[in-house]
Amino acid sequence: MSTSIILGILAVVVLWVVYAYNNLVTLVNRAKEAWSDISVQLKRRYDLIPNLVEVVKGYATHERQAFENVTKARATAISAQSVEEHGRAENMLTGALKSLFAVAEAYPDLKANQNFLELQRELSDTENKIQAARRFYNTNVRDLNIGVESFPGNLIASAFRFAKMELFELVESDQAAREPVKVSFR
Repeated sequence: MSTSIILGILAVVVLWVVYAYNNLVTLVNRAKEAWSDISVQLKRRYDLIPNLVEVVKGYATHERQAFENVTKARATAISAQSVEEHGRAENMLTGALKSLFAVAEAYPDLKANQNFLELQRELSDTENKIQAARRFYNTNVRDLNIGVESFPGNLIASAFRFAKMELFELVESDQAAREPVKVSFR
């Protein structure tokens, strides 16, 4: 009788370990899938930016600094490796794009250019998709992190080396990024 009880308890524990392990695997894979969605949208954004810069260059040839800032920020964003690096690089790229759009405001012919308007619309659409993908990713990472940190799931997580993942936050770190874009025409 006591052997059956012990075997029953052991079976329940083994089933719980299998369930907890599979749950953590599911959470990790959902977070990776969500990051993949962000990567697709970021790639689309990076592909749109050179076209936008070229259109603006045609109208505002003397705004070299704005073009260089966008190009440098884009290169930094593309080469970012970690989630935190991506967040910082995306902040820098967003600020550079704001400067580019501020430059465009000074050129009425450019603001009416169909290519510019279409690129601006596509970039805006992409920004919205990035925000949605970021929310989806952060939700999945939050669920994974809760599973990794809470008891008794943390026992399985530590035994099988599941780790927390970083949230994708676009927190502006420097004072310059918080201030409005300043445009001066010399």
